[in-house]
Amino acid sequence: MMVQRRKLLVDPPATAAPDIAFILIIFFLVCASVQPDTGRPQNIPRSEETPEKTAETKNVEISITEKTILVNGELLPLGNLKTKISQLLAGKESDSDRVILVKTADDATYQRWIDVTSAIESAGGIITIQMEQEEVQIVN
Repeated sequence: MMVQRRKLLVDPPATAAPDIAFILIIFFLVCASVQPDTGRPQNIPRSEETPEKTAETKNVEISITEKTILVNGELLPLGNLKTKISQLLAGKESDSDRVILVKTADDATYQRWIDVTSAIESAGGIITIQMEQEEVQIVN
């Protein structure tokens, strides 16, 4: 005599579904950014892959630290920065002559950097940022 077999259906536990759905909702809410990043837009020039050309005119160099601002090695207060840059850029028409190199120390605050770059842009300068330079030294 043949015994008829029953088919058993196995369902996953239904109590885990709401927990999983809740965790996924929280995950996507945390990961999704609903507020766009805010800041001050700037056009930073791209670096060139071509060898450097010898510049006829020397670009202005500004060094920013926590307490000091140096313009071409000369200590200058923030209030006089715009006037000094305007004087240095007087008569320079081309964009390549109005480039200003900004070096920022690690201890400089973001607000100080914003103040200096705002003064540069309002004086008509074009900002470029110096990153760390690689130097190859040959040791004999």
